[in-house]
Amino acid sequence: MTSFVALVPLVTGAMGLLGLRDPLYVRFGVVPNAVLDSNLRFFSGFWVGTGLVVLWLVPRIEREGTLFRALWGMIFLGGLGRLASIADAGAPPWPFYVVMALELLGAPVFVSWQRRVERDARGPDP
Repeated sequence: MTSFVALVPLVTGAMGLLGLRDPLYVRFGVVPNAVLDSNLRFFSGFWVGTGLVVLWLVPRIEREGTLFRALWGMIFLGGLGRLASIADAGAPPWPFYVVMALELLGAPVFVSWQRRVERDARGPDP
């Protein structure tokens, strides 16, 4: 399951590295802007990196809880940023709501799951 979740930042990050030529932005008619394009590509690089870190974490998920929780904490903060954008700039296209749900609702679910895996790997308390 977590390997599948890693594909989300890998694929969407790779697409984001296209900048404003990303089919999503072309489809919604985003006006070319050098600052927006540069920032989009920069943050997409972080997103690809996040996917790579998640893939690295999967085989050692029971030992890397701090890093796993930190990643999901950052993703959760990104979801809060999307909420702020809705309040400030208006509603995005519907696919962004699906992503935001994963960021805001998925984060606590995955963190809870990882803690359970970590606890089970330690075995029963003496």
